[in-house]
Amino acid sequence: MKPIHHFALIASVVVVLGTIAGCVSSSSSRVTVQDSTKISKGQELNDLVRAKELGALTDSEYESVRKVIMNRSN
Repeated sequence: MKPIHHFALIASVVVVLGTIAGCVSSSSSRVTVQDSTKISKGQELNDLVRAKELGALTDSEYESVRKVIMNRSN
C-alpha cells in the first residue's frame, strides 16, 4: 500500500471513530452532518472495510460504525 493511501485510510478511520465516540458517549447524542461534508456513505463504507481488513477495527467496532453510517440520512 502506498504511503499516501495508508495515510488517507488512517485519517478516514480516525474521523469515523471520532464520530462514533460522540454517538455512543450519551444516549441523547446525535450526529449532524453539515452540507460542507464531501465524503459519501459509499466512500465511508469502503474506508471502513479497508480498516477492518487491515486489523484497525474489531468485528464489533466495524458493525457499530457501519450501523451509524447506514442509519444516517444522505
